[in-house]
Amino acid sequence: MSDEPDIVCEGLVRIYTAQGVEVQALQGLDLVVQPGEMVALIGASGSGKSTLLNILSGSDTPSAGRARVAGHDLVAMRGRERLDYRRGVVGFVWQQSGRNLLPYLSGRENVAMAQDVAGVIPRGERRERVDALLDQLGVAQVADQRPAQLSGGQKQRVAIAVALANGPRVLLADEPTGELDEATSAEVLAAMEQVNREHGATTLIVTHDAAVAEHVDRTVRIRDGRTSTETLRATHTDEAGRKVRVAAEYAVLDRAGRMQLPAEYVSALELRDRVRLSLEPDRIEVRPGSGAPAQVPPGDKDAPVARRAQRDEGPDAAQTPRPPASTPDSETEDPS
Repeated sequence: MSDEPDIVCEGLVRIYTAQGVEVQALQGLDLVVQPGEMVALIGASGSGKSTLLNILSGSDTPSAGRARVAGHDLVAMRGRERLDYRRGVVGFVWQQSGRNLLPYLSGRENVAMAQDVAGVIPRGERRERVDALLDQLGVAQVADQRPAQLSGGQKQRVAIAVALANGPRVLLADEPTGELDEATSAEVLAAMEQVNREHGATTLIVTHDAAVAEHVDRTVRIRDGRTSTETLRATHTDEAGRKVRVAAEYAVLDRAGRMQLPAEYVSALELRDRVRLSLEPDRIEVRPGSGAPAQVPPGDKDAPVARRAQRDEGPDAAQTPRPPASTPDSETEDPS
């Protein structure tokens, strides 16, 4: 297996045109997912989550930027390669069970149908693989029942089996628990965790449910068509020997050094139009940027920014401001 990440998106843009009006669903999105990772992608409705998933599944193409999945260039991919990619490289689980399963086939027949259409798995191995997947996902006992006879959780676990029927390297799931209650959602997510562990399939789950994010070690948040923050989680053992789950959230810097401030931070400090940046030895400070800069004393126009700021604000100034940076809304640029 290559050392290349299984999913790489750089500056991804997707523009739709409807009745002469352009809508930018993705606006320079960056994302990297390593082989075998299980990542949750969250964001508000309209943030670009499903658009990204459609591109990664090969169902849509980006307007600009770079996207590679398992070594396949999704921008340049055409014809037969795109068909083979959709049949054997990626598996997809929809939120609506009606899009995952054919209603007139049993669970076993749905999985077998996916294998027959793609022709990726050797014929002599198909039946054994179908039974193994259904057993692993805890639905072997209902394998001969049709979707209408299954519960919501059973339908989604059969759908996961269909998505894995051809041994894909990447598994994509769009709101896989959106129609399920909390207990059933936990069962489906546990099944996806098991699949990720045992099959090694790189898994990307799109969701708006914060509870889903707790099941993964990495959560990527999308806002306004761009990656905004990442939350990394790890399990540690405390002094009493108990397992403790800890999390830390990070803002995402793009290649130009830009980042989005979390919306709750912007609201709490009433940041608008522009902000003031201060470079400290171990951090960058962001403050409201209202008002004009104080006058620089005559003859001191070439003084370093830090000295001029001290004269402007007095000897007790605690910060070292840099020139005001004009940024749209809640975005700011790395002053370095």
